[in-house]
Amino acid sequence: MESFYKDGLHFECKRCSGCCGKTPGVVYLSKRDLLALCNFYSMTPAAFIEKYCKWEMYYEGKTVLALQSLKNNDCILWKDGCMAYEARPIQCSTYPFWDWIVRDKSMWDDCASDCPGMNNGRLWTKEEIEKSSRLYELNVPLQKDELDAVSSV
Repeated sequence: MESFYKDGLHFECKRCSGCCGKTPGVVYLSKRDLLALCNFYSMTPAAFIEKYCKWEMYYEGKTVLALQSLKNNDCILWKDGCMAYEARPIQCSTYPFWDWIVRDKSMWDDCASDCPGMNNGRLWTKEEIEKSSRLYELNVPLQKDELDAVSSV
């Protein structure tokens, strides 16, 4: 079956913060995400986690690392834009090309009703969309019991 986005999809972030706040959500962090953010902020993993992170329940009873949210549901790294844009987590940099969003046109259209950047702006090729979707799908959140291996990096 041919994908509905064979000719690409338009997306350009409008910086509305809809996916970065306003409504409850969780930004999960993988080892790659944590290390990129630590490098960006020149912080150790322990210091970054203490200042910006929380432990969140995940699938199958796992406890994984996530960014904190402010009381208004904004991401802790959001202030008139992402303060760590160059090092933002894979979950953020691959939006809206997550595997479950690009699975079919009805899901894409449903999500686009809440995101002014979808179906607007730059045309992303099928190859770019599939690369982002794979990155998102393979980006596994860091589990609490894996933290020692990261702290020694």
